[in-house]
Amino acid sequence: MKFNIKLWLPIVVIYTVFFLWYTNLSGPLTDQEIETYKKIFEESNSDRRDSEQWETAFKFMSEDDGKDFYMVNFLDRNESPRTMEATGEGATSLDLQMHYMEYMWPQQFKRASHPVFFANVLNPALDIVAAQGMEKWDIVAIFRYRSRRDLFEIGLNPVFDERHEYKVVALDKTIAIPVETPFITDLRLALFVFLLLFGLIVERIRS
Repeated sequence: MKFNIKLWLPIVVIYTVFFLWYTNLSGPLTDQEIETYKKIFEESNSDRRDSEQWETAFKFMSEDDGKDFYMVNFLDRNESPRTMEATGEGATSLDLQMHYMEYMWPQQFKRASHPVFFANVLNPALDIVAAQGMEKWDIVAIFRYRSRRDLFEIGLNPVFDERHEYKVVALDKTIAIPVETPFITDLRLALFVFLLLFGLIVERIRS
């Protein structure tokens, strides 16, 4: 069978471009990068500057393995959020969250980070141990991040603090936990299989 370059070259180009966009090719965070991020954080006017959570975040930086990961988010909406300047009077929790996500969506997308799972919670927790007050949630969402570098570039942008306040006001409580998975959920594999099958089917039809 003669190799059809007009068919397979575009397929190879499409996959290569996607792979380069979707893959962290810069490796783990370097010590110099970590120090730079710490300096940015320390010089910011963020209300979260003294937060213990940021100490945990910096530990997450220092243990970077260069791989992608997933952020599991549990969200409990505030049914009566206070009035915020950008969203105005009468804005709902969803309105405030969408204002926050107006910043997040493009920042995530250009770094190949995206949602992979959204779900409305059906019932308060059925099994809970030593976590009183954590029974009730409204939404569970999982986001894929290409790298820890991408996460901190998004989070240390000055615009993030401004928009993050709207997320805080929109919620009664939230938890965000980074995880990695051994399961095959990688879009690079899914796209490779799809393009391969597409090419083979087109060749079969034309032959």
